[in-house]
Amino acid sequence: MDSGQWKMKEDVENPLATKTYSFARRSIRLYRMLVAEHKEYVLSKQALRSATSIGANVAEANKAKLV
Repeated sequence: MDSGQWKMKEDVENPLATKTYSFARRSIRLYRMLVAEHKEYVLSKQALRSATSIGANVAEANKAKLV
């Protein structure tokens, strides 16, 4: 995702959106490492879903603010 997509109506960068995006990217790397090196599928998949849902919630809240 392009970081420009996370800008607010006033064209000011949203620090929460930036941090959640960064967290999601780190979580995806963790997921890949757990699957590749440790063959751990169940917990890593749940951690991935939980971590990326935070970003989805922030995006939804930002959309609601703009309406």
